Amino acid sequence: MLLAVDVGNTNIMIGVFNDQKVVTCWRLATDWNSTEDELGITVKSLLHHSRLSSRDITAVAISSVVPPLMYSLERMAEKYFSVKPLVIRPDTQTGMKILLDNPSELGADRMVNALAGYTLYGGPLIIVDFGTATTFCAISKEGHYMGGAIAPGLGISVEALFEKAAKLPRVELIRPPAVIGKSTIASLQSGIVYGFVGQVDGIVRRMAKEFSAPPLVVATGGFASLIAQESETIARVNPLLTLEGLQIIYRQQQEKTRLSNKIPKR
Repeated sequence: MLLAVDVGNTNIMIGVFNDQKVVTCWRLATDWNSTEDELGITVKSLLHHSRLSSRDITAVAISSVVPPLMYSLERMAEKYFSVKPLVIRPDTQTGMKILLDNPSELGADRMVNALAGYTLYGGPLIIVDFGTATTFCAISKEGHYMGGAIAPGLGISVEALFEKAAKLPRVELIRPPAVIGKSTIASLQSGIVYGFVGQVDGIVRRMAKEFSAPPLVVATGGFASLIAQESETIARVNPLLTLEGLQIIYRQQQEKTRLSNKIPKR
């Protein structure tokens, strides 16, 4: 089985794949100071809770936007699962053409999302990832990564509001009963949810004008379902898109290794 690990600034998503099917997945808070032992023991406990064993894990694939955690993650894979992990880096060959001025700037999560989205849905495509930042990735009909947009995420925007406005209470982020709030809490929920819905729909519509054909819009990330239920542009929600991308890249690399081993040596 494959252990797929996607490390974001706020959360770590972990999934176990048997062949191409996800068996189970978990979401953890990201702690930049976690050691390989803390990570290893946590993952082994989660596996045990799902009636799986560390012996079931035969491969590990990692994407991360938190460089300080990379050493601990790689050591965890080697120490607790006895495998050398596949780490997704800017130079990882996925077969997707990156049309950025500097392709090395593309984050591992956005690269993985783009490949997963195009593999699962084809193109043209816009992927909206609701993470610490809200990212918009544009993929052409031919499967080329065209570029995108990055905006402050819902979570950090809300935290900034509560920190700077002393009298505003913290509220549960749920769909408000109406746009016109009848209380401070309802007004906050309306402003936050519909404000981000408007941001997403506005950016997507402007991006869509730069495509030659209407793109499919797919959302992923922690707040994807909340925003998608009110959005006029989001057509699909796939909360496991990044993890699926990791298993797709892992299979790609395995196939390359298999084919290279079949080439006769002279």
